[in-house]
Amino acid sequence: MTALALDVGGTKMAAARTLPDGSLEHPVTVSTPQSGVWDAGAKLLRQVAGGATVTAVGIASAGPVDTATGTVAPVNIGEWRGGFPIADAVRTLFPEATIRLVLDGAAAALAEHRLGAGRDTSDLLGVVVSTGVGGGVIRGGRIMGGRTGNAGHIGHVVAPGADEPCGCGAHGCLETVASGPAALRWARANGWVGATGADLAVDAALGEPTAAAALERAGTALGRAFASAAALLDVELVVVGGGFAQAGPALWEPMTAAAADHARLSFLTGLRLVPAELGVLGTLAGAAILATDDLS
Repeated sequence: MTALALDVGGTKMAAARTLPDGSLEHPVTVSTPQSGVWDAGAKLLRQVAGGATVTAVGIASAGPVDTATGTVAPVNIGEWRGGFPIADAVRTLFPEATIRLVLDGAAAALAEHRLGAGRDTSDLLGVVVSTGVGGGVIRGGRIMGGRTGNAGHIGHVVAPGADEPCGCGAHGCLETVASGPAALRWARANGWVGATGADLAVDAALGEPTAAAALERAGTALGRAFASAAALLDVELVVVGGGFAQAGPALWEPMTAAAADHARLSFLTGLRLVPAELGVLGTLAGAAILATDDLS
């Protein structure tokens, strides 16, 4: 059997062949283009397939997704915002393949449960803090997808006090406060002159007040959201990954403090926030598990 994994996000796309245990073989990553997104994705899949007969493809995509219809409408991929039939598109490339589609945050959560920071926990919330804020829920070792496959899409819960318009069309979503681009916008609006999220993290670590305030604001919003989600889902572990989650203590300290401050109910005692272990390929690893496993 030749199985493939595909991860489609607003910043990057990645694909790989998968080994029988769900691990990745020679993953390839490219930037997500502003236009021609599917052309780039198809080229990537053909590259990793290498002419083999493909029998399964696991697809992890930025959301929203619709796992029943096989379509995606990512907030951060403008060309697809009205909906794109990604399962059918992949099927045209590999007609004999079983296609499994999942929200990217759910794929990352599954991978962390099986291979990473959540190996010893059957119930967890996985969160990806990057260009956006995504997530997924694992219950009893399985993805809890919900009606359309979007359970855990925590970036679009309301952040207290926030009112900035979100790409989804609402106002005050967590993503408008706590994503990397949101923190950069806030810092620049308040006089910071750096260029990237990495610059913001460095300046915050050095004590630059606006950079530090931007990360404290983002971290506090994340911690509150995680405690709220833990109360709703009754989980004891939140695994936090994504590029912006690498911003260091200036983000993590207010995040863990806010979570602890808001997790006051007795059943939330011991709520833990831990870094993801699988890095930038965690979501692709989840798609690989889906391509070779029966946990979807």
